[in-house]
Amino acid sequence: MTTNPLGDFLRARRELVTPAQAGITAAGVRRVPGLRREEVAMLAGISNEYYLRLEQGRYRNPSAQVLEAVARVLRLDEASVAYLLALAGERKPRHASPETVPDGVRKMVGALPLPAFVEGRHLDVLLANPLATALSPRLAEGGNRLLDVFLDPGERDLFVDWELATTGIVAAFRQSVGTRADDPRCVELVDRLSRESPRFRRLWGRHDIGGRQGAVLRLRHPLVGDLRLNREKLIVAEAQHLTVAVYHADPGTEDADKLTLLASVPQRPEEPSRPER
Repeated sequence: MTTNPLGDFLRARRELVTPAQAGITAAGVRRVPGLRREEVAMLAGISNEYYLRLEQGRYRNPSAQVLEAVARVLRLDEASVAYLLALAGERKPRHASPETVPDGVRKMVGALPLPAFVEGRHLDVLLANPLATALSPRLAEGGNRLLDVFLDPGERDLFVDWELATTGIVAAFRQSVGTRADDPRCVELVDRLSRESPRFRRLWGRHDIGGRQGAVLRLRHPLVGDLRLNREKLIVAEAQHLTVAVYHADPGTEDADKLTLLASVPQRPEEPSRPER
């Protein structure tokens, strides 16, 4: 795991911004895919030396004003700016708190007439209701969304837009772990997925941030066929590293009828052949 997460983040995001996007006329042969360091420095109004030291991790406490100027040049959204500021302000690794689902959340998820599950900071599934496991047997306690989506063929087949889904889940994972990317569980997941999934390796290298918000998913279920579902992610107030994911269909649609049908089918226990955690 890197010892310079701030520099890695800045470098990755710099390479994703084209000169045209930054309003620069590109001339001659460019050896970098995005902006050069000196171009970021110029557009942010700081010296080349300062920005170089920033990427090298040699400035441990840069001002928020400088970071926000760099963020504007790198076209970072609100979530990515918050992540950048957190990286710059981090002093030492913090120990992760235990991941325990509060009783109230457990009761709510169990009572919901919709597919719902709780995931932790590493996207481990900590709790799921029966309709969630009817939607996918891998949406069950003990699973991990990253391992399943990237490494389990059955879960991959569930997503019509698998590439879009993987982009979102990696961005959500990076946002969820935040500045704790050096904790043992995160290192274990990133190392394994980087070895076994070239797509994960590429997406992780982009340093995208986001994904802990609503989305529309297109699924292909073996029993009820194609489904278009809305997915909401709700952060648990008393344990903000936990997220409740809820799937729902637009009222009065064929998708809503299919969810009702899925809920009425007796569920038989099924052990998915998921990758080991």
